[in-house]
Amino acid sequence: MNTTSVDNAALLTTIDRVATAFSRLRGIKEGLVADSAASGIQFDEWDWEVGVGLYGFLRRAISANDQKALQELVVWYSGQIERGLPPRQINSTAPMLPLAILVQHVDRPDFRALVEDWAEWLVKELPKTEDGGFQHVVKERLNDGELWDDTLFMAGLFLAQAGVLCGRNDWIDEAVYQFVIHTRYLSDPVSGLWYHGWTFNGRHNFANAFWARGNAWITVAIPELFDLVSTLSEKDRRFLSNVLVSQVRSLKKYQRPDGMFTTLLDDPSSPLETSATAGIAYGMLRAIDAGILDKSDKVHAERALAAVLAEIDEEGVVHGVSDGTPMGHDLDFYRRIPNLPTPYGQALTMLLLTEVLIESGRRQ
Repeated sequence: MNTTSVDNAALLTTIDRVATAFSRLRGIKEGLVADSAASGIQFDEWDWEVGVGLYGFLRRAISANDQKALQELVVWYSGQIERGLPPRQINSTAPMLPLAILVQHVDRPDFRALVEDWAEWLVKELPKTEDGGFQHVVKERLNDGELWDDTLFMAGLFLAQAGVLCGRNDWIDEAVYQFVIHTRYLSDPVSGLWYHGWTFNGRHNFANAFWARGNAWITVAIPELFDLVSTLSEKDRRFLSNVLVSQVRSLKKYQRPDGMFTTLLDDPSSPLETSATAGIAYGMLRAIDAGILDKSDKVHAERALAAVLAEIDEEGVVHGVSDGTPMGHDLDFYRRIPNLPTPYGQALTMLLLTEVLIESGRRQ
């Protein structure tokens, strides 16, 4: 599918369906609530799955100037904060990125105060690995000495945005450092692809898995960082641009002819994975717009777009999305991850479709 020939009206309808399905997701493995249920965002857990979902929902709302959707976000955040937030860790930081952007659109000093307090906690109190990396602490375990590629999207982007919002260059510098240190231990110098994780306890990359959605977090996070922080130094831009170019060079090689990527990028027998495909395509388009990637790479994003659109059902649910994926110690672990509707699958799809719609508007 060529993005220059996209039917904008049809695409907008599809985006709205996907956004509505996100709002109707009650929780992981719980499916959609009935159409007759209460309106608003139904997902009732503050963690990474909904954090990514809220980011996609917010980006779509801002693009469409959808004030109703922005108010739904305010209501959801207000309810969660009033009830009491869960312990702070990497994954529970994910909802803070959309909140740090939302405060630029609504007058909520309490939201801003939470952003400041949480960013300060990340820098001063989150456990750090050797070399000062953000240890990938989650609600289930401390993951002592571990770096995961998820961290840059779940926490790194938030810290950068908080730094911009609050005029804290030290937070921005710390966010950029996290991109650098994660690159050192997770980016494969041969292929440019990213391993899912690294542990200083044994000093290895676990299963040496080139996990597709983990790579998608990186393809998205680097151009998003460039967009969030206009003051990045030339050397940081140069370094991270080359990291992304190297990764995408291999991603293009492993993309299937139908546009999809497999759960393990270098294993064509592993399951197809829609959220990774959407995220990689979105990241490519953002990187092309930022001047990181060449315009000729757009054909790969277009191929992925067609594949993702084919996975959206009439209710707007995105199929072929693998469940949340902890660190695997062998490659079969990744092959066995089941598929189910998820907020992050909806979000990465919303991000891709919204970017295509915005790009189409630029040409008109």
